[in-house]
This record gives sequence, C-alpha cells and structure tokens, in this order.
Amino acid sequence: MLDKIFTWWNGATLGTLLTVKRRGVFVGQDEFGNRYYEAKDTKCSYDGRKRRWVLFNGYAEASKVSPDWHGWLHYTFSEPPTRAPLPRRSWEKEHLPNLSGTPYAWRPKGSLARGGKRAAATGDYEAWKPE
Repeated sequence: MLDKIFTWWNGATLGTLLTVKRRGVFVGQDEFGNRYYEAKDTKCSYDGRKRRWVLFNGYAEASKVSPDWHGWLHYTFSEPPTRAPLPRRSWEKEHLPNLSGTPYAWRPKGSLARGGKRAAATGDYEAWKPE
C-alpha cells in the first residue's frame, strides 16, 4: 500500500487512481495491459480539451505506449485505436518497449554484459600514444 502512496514508477499512485476513478472514462487497453482513460469533461483542462491518461501495467515506462495510443494521448488522433485503429503497413514491425537495462536488452559480441571478448582491432585502427 505504501508503494501506491509514494512511488509513481511502480504504477499509478493512489492519488492518480482516485482522480481517474472519479473523473475518467475507460477508453481502452493495449497489448501490454496499459489502460487508457479520458476525462468526462474539460473542468481540469489546460487548453479546453479533455485530459487523457495512461495507467501503466507494472513499471511506468513511456516506451511501453504503442504509436497508435501515443498519437491518441497527444491529440494527434481524435478517435482512440479501439474505435479507429491505424492501418498496418507490410513493412512495419510490432512495437517493442525499450528493453535497455533488462535481461532482454541487446548485447553485442564482445560486450562486458555478454561475458565475451572483444575482437582484436584490424589494421584500420591506430591506437593513440601520448608524446
């Protein structure tokens, strides 16, 4: 319970949950389990538009928001992806959150995190030597 009061990075705080429950309307959920809400009115608006929120599923990381939901959150699209999904192109890859700092992060050959040895430098590199 204390983490809901004092930490925002482990999900929404208690204050955010209460605000969304009182003032928000559920709009949809994405493939990562993040839930999206829109305000019932423009009472707490900065610019006359209804506020929009995302409640992250687990750790709050902005890269966990897919491009279509990102566009809706930032008022690029007026309709949420649940009502008007973006068309997928054949060349588009599936959205992945930022995996840096996780066990799934990419570690190139020779990386210390991978435990390997770096390949020896080729002849096109000349080490700097102080004079």
